[in-house]
Amino acid sequence: MSTMERRLDLKGKGLSLLLVFWFFWFINMTVRVSFAPLLPLIEDEFLVNHAKASGVFIFQSIGYALSMLLSGFYAGRFGYKRSIALSLGATSLFFFLIPFVKAFPLLYVFSFMTGASIGAYLPAVLPLITDYFTERHWARAIAIHDSGAAVGIFCSPLIALFLLQFFGWRGTFQVFAVVLLANAVLCYVMGYEVKVIRSEKAVFGDLLKTRSLWIMNIFFVLATGANLGIFGIMPLYMTKELSFGIGYANHVVALSRLGAVGVALSVTVFVHRIDPVRALFFILLVTGIITVFIGVAPAGYTGVLLFLQAIVVTSFFPLVFIAAAKIFARETRSLATGIVVSFGILFGGGAIPYLLGLSGDLSSFRIGISILGLLVCLSSPLIFALKTSHPPAAREGTPYIDTQQG
Repeated sequence: MSTMERRLDLKGKGLSLLLVFWFFWFINMTVRVSFAPLLPLIEDEFLVNHAKASGVFIFQSIGYALSMLLSGFYAGRFGYKRSIALSLGATSLFFFLIPFVKAFPLLYVFSFMTGASIGAYLPAVLPLITDYFTERHWARAIAIHDSGAAVGIFCSPLIALFLLQFFGWRGTFQVFAVVLLANAVLCYVMGYEVKVIRSEKAVFGDLLKTRSLWIMNIFFVLATGANLGIFGIMPLYMTKELSFGIGYANHVVALSRLGAVGVALSVTVFVHRIDPVRALFFILLVTGIITVFIGVAPAGYTGVLLFLQAIVVTSFFPLVFIAAAKIFARETRSLATGIVVSFGILFGGGAIPYLLGLSGDLSSFRIGISILGLLVCLSSPLIFALKTSHPPAAREGTPYIDTQQG
């Protein structure tokens, strides 16, 4: 049976399959940001400063970025579905081992390893979604899938607080490990495999010459910093600088993402009616303005501003992935996604929270947050330099090979 004959609509089997992928992305994001709500406890147990504690995000992001780049090169040949199963299974293994760490530097090692295992997911799942579903459903399918990230970020502090009542921070990682292992098995037995043999068009050097790739890298880094970077350091900021309790801080951070969940789900309904270029410009500009206010407003407004900022920035990611699907050809889509997201995670999810933590040590978190917001504002006009014309349809002889796997 040909690939085109197997392509699905967003109903019945197709919707069920997409919801499974949604849960994979949900648990992927939940465990990826799980260090944030647990970091105050880890910092206190190992007696390290804010910058050293925040360093786990750098190592995780380096592993994540390297993995995404390698996944972009090799996931198609190995098989996109197998790549996802391997990603989930390896993350499960590392989360099982984290509770046995007794020296803080080893947390850097495991942060790197978990980042590397988690990073293989996204470059593999986007080509699967665009291959499983008919093109007219791409926008909604990608938006529905991406909403799992917003829900995961929202739920992570609440799940962590719940599990801390029974297991402590070490046992919390092992609970995540069990869930990840179950997902790895489910992924391996579901759906059909999709492989790709690279064509000459998918040369890495040619892709690096694409201006839109570097434009996307810049604003993806800053948007990721405003999203995951702020999220990562907020429990530290609220407990150490604003003197709130850890329970209150994590509840505020979690509730600040509640509106983001609603926006992520709403985007799935209206995404096909949205002009992505104008929407992305508006989203980045408003995100930057609110981020500046987070840094300068009185402490009592922090929760409200976090709530508003999360609402705006969350809608950025499904739209930018939809734009990427239209900018990059089928043969380069996985590699381009890997490059863009790896830059975003390495610098936005790793370097930015570290720099914010360093700002907290040297002066205050507020200064770092305000500077970040200003940079996000300044990056917003770059959106208009993107070329989002849809790539030509694949000609006969497309380099994809499909093998039925159950």
